[in-house]
Amino acid sequence: MDSQKLLEIAAKACDDKRAENIVALDMQEVSLIADYFLICHGSNERQVDAISKGIKEAVEEEGFNVKKIEGRDQSRWVLVDLEFVVVHIFHKDEREYYNLEKLWGDAGRVPLDL
Repeated sequence: MDSQKLLEIAAKACDDKRAENIVALDMQEVSLIADYFLICHGSNERQVDAISKGIKEAVEEEGFNVKKIEGRDQSRWVLVDLEFVVVHIFHKDEREYYNLEKLWGDAGRVPLDL
Protein backbone atom coordinates (compact mmCIF):
# COMPACT_ATOMS: atom_id res chain seq x y z
CA MET A 1 0.00 0.00 0.00
CA ASP A 2 1.42 3.33 -1.02
CA SER A 3 -0.21 5.90 1.24
CA GLN A 4 1.57 8.76 -0.58
CA LYS A 5 -0.07 7.70 -3.87
CA LEU A 6 -3.45 7.46 -2.14
CA LEU A 7 -2.92 10.97 -0.74
CA GLU A 8 -2.15 12.30 -4.22
CA ILE A 9 -5.25 10.67 -5.74
CA ALA A 10 -7.50 12.09 -3.02
CA ALA A 11 -5.93 15.55 -3.26
CA LYS A 12 -6.40 15.64 -7.03
CA ALA A 13 -10.04 14.56 -6.61
CA CYS A 14 -10.54 17.45 -4.16
CA ASP A 15 -8.95 19.86 -6.60
CA ASP A 16 -11.08 18.52 -9.47
CA LYS A 17 -14.21 19.43 -7.47
CA ARG A 18 -12.78 22.90 -6.73
CA ALA A 19 -12.17 22.31 -3.03
CA GLU A 20 -10.51 25.28 -1.38
CA ASN A 21 -7.34 25.52 0.72
CA ILE A 22 -6.27 21.89 0.33
CA VAL A 23 -3.74 20.99 3.04
CA ALA A 24 -2.01 17.66 3.66
CA LEU A 25 -0.56 16.83 7.08
CA ASP A 26 1.99 14.08 7.69
CA MET A 27 0.58 12.26 10.72
CA GLN A 28 3.11 9.41 10.83
CA GLU A 29 5.11 10.85 13.74
CA VAL A 30 2.22 12.34 15.72
CA SER A 31 -0.68 9.89 15.54
CA LEU A 32 -1.55 6.26 14.98
CA ILE A 33 -4.83 7.20 13.27
CA ALA A 34 -3.46 7.52 9.75
CA ASP A 35 -0.33 8.31 7.74
CA TYR A 36 -1.87 11.51 6.37
CA PHE A 37 -4.74 13.90 6.96
CA LEU A 38 -6.05 15.76 3.95
CA ILE A 39 -8.08 18.84 4.84
CA CYS A 40 -10.11 21.05 2.53
CA HIS A 41 -13.38 22.93 2.41
CA GLY A 42 -16.26 23.75 0.13
CA SER A 43 -18.38 26.86 0.07
CA ASN A 44 -21.72 25.05 0.51
CA GLU A 45 -23.18 21.68 1.46
CA ARG A 46 -23.68 20.59 -2.14
CA GLN A 47 -20.02 21.19 -2.95
CA VAL A 48 -18.88 19.36 0.20
CA ASP A 49 -20.98 16.36 -0.84
CA ALA A 50 -19.64 16.50 -4.40
CA ILE A 51 -16.05 16.53 -3.12
CA SER A 52 -16.67 13.42 -1.00
CA LYS A 53 -18.28 11.62 -3.95
CA GLY A 54 -15.39 12.64 -6.20
CA ILE A 55 -12.85 11.21 -3.77
CA LYS A 56 -14.76 7.92 -3.51
CA GLU A 57 -14.95 7.57 -7.29
CA ALA A 58 -11.29 8.49 -7.84
CA VAL A 59 -9.80 6.13 -5.25
CA GLU A 60 -12.02 3.21 -6.26
CA GLU A 61 -11.11 3.78 -9.91
CA GLU A 62 -7.44 3.36 -8.90
CA GLY A 63 -8.19 0.12 -7.03
CA PHE A 64 -8.22 1.47 -3.46
CA ASN A 65 -11.05 0.97 -0.98
CA VAL A 66 -13.02 3.52 1.00
CA LYS A 67 -13.44 2.18 4.53
CA LYS A 68 -16.16 4.61 5.58
CA ILE A 69 -17.70 7.99 4.84
CA GLU A 70 -19.24 9.91 7.73
CA GLY A 71 -21.23 13.15 7.77
CA ARG A 72 -22.74 13.21 4.29
CA ASP A 73 -26.25 13.57 5.69
CA GLN A 74 -25.47 17.13 6.87
CA SER A 75 -22.44 17.83 4.63
CA ARG A 76 -20.94 20.28 7.11
CA TRP A 77 -17.94 18.09 8.02
CA VAL A 78 -17.52 14.95 5.96
CA LEU A 79 -14.84 12.45 6.90
CA VAL A 80 -13.63 10.01 4.25
CA ASP A 81 -11.64 7.16 5.79
CA LEU A 82 -9.24 5.66 3.27
CA GLU A 83 -7.43 3.71 6.03
CA PHE A 84 -3.98 5.29 5.58
CA VAL A 85 -5.35 8.69 4.58
CA VAL A 86 -8.21 10.43 6.35
CA VAL A 87 -9.85 13.22 4.38
CA HIS A 88 -11.67 15.99 6.26
CA ILE A 89 -14.00 17.99 4.00
CA PHE A 90 -15.49 20.95 5.78
CA HIS A 91 -18.07 23.58 5.07
CA LYS A 92 -16.05 26.79 5.25
CA ASP A 93 -17.59 27.91 8.58
CA GLU A 94 -16.85 24.60 10.29
CA ARG A 95 -13.28 24.55 9.07
CA GLU A 96 -12.57 27.88 10.68
CA TYR A 97 -14.21 26.74 13.91
CA TYR A 98 -12.46 23.36 14.28
CA ASN A 99 -9.10 24.51 12.81
CA LEU A 100 -7.54 21.04 12.53
CA GLU A 101 -4.32 22.48 11.14
CA LYS A 102 -3.74 24.24 14.46
CA LEU A 103 -4.98 21.29 16.54
CA TRP A 104 -2.47 19.00 14.80
CA GLY A 105 0.22 21.70 14.66
CA ASP A 106 3.00 19.18 15.37
CA ALA A 107 2.31 17.45 12.06
CA GLY A 108 4.40 18.57 9.13
CA ARG A 109 2.77 19.80 5.96
CA VAL A 110 3.12 17.74 2.83
CA PRO A 111 3.57 19.66 -0.43
CA LEU A 112 0.90 18.83 -3.00
CA ASP A 113 1.38 19.03 -6.74
CA LEU A 114 -2.07 20.13 -7.91
